[in-house]
Amino acid sequence: MLMNLRFDCVFYSVSDMDRAVLFYADLLGLQLVSRDAVARFDLDGVLLELVPANGALPAAGQGNARLCLRVADMAQARAELLARGVATSEPQDKENGRLCSLRDPDGNEICLWEYSRT
Repeated sequence: MLMNLRFDCVFYSVSDMDRAVLFYADLLGLQLVSRDAVARFDLDGVLLELVPANGALPAAGQGNARLCLRVADMAQARAELLARGVATSEPQDKENGRLCSLRDPDGNEICLWEYSRT
């Protein structure tokens, strides 16, 4: 018998919920769906949750998970983030597009991905 797995959410542990909610809502523009002990955002029908770390967070880059957001125009997206005070890496050309990254206030990696125009 196979397990009947269903997608629930993607989550990041954060050390300061108020700071993290401001980052994801105000700086990235994600829609806050609900907030109690956990903050929930809708991202194209995917539930992104911010959960309290309740202790030390692992060092940035110690895991292999990352949130990847598709953008139509990398230059425009980076310009908007930079105008809001959010630093990003320089875009890197990849086989099927361009990729750059940024970090939330707790060091969680977020990538921007622009597919190649074909």
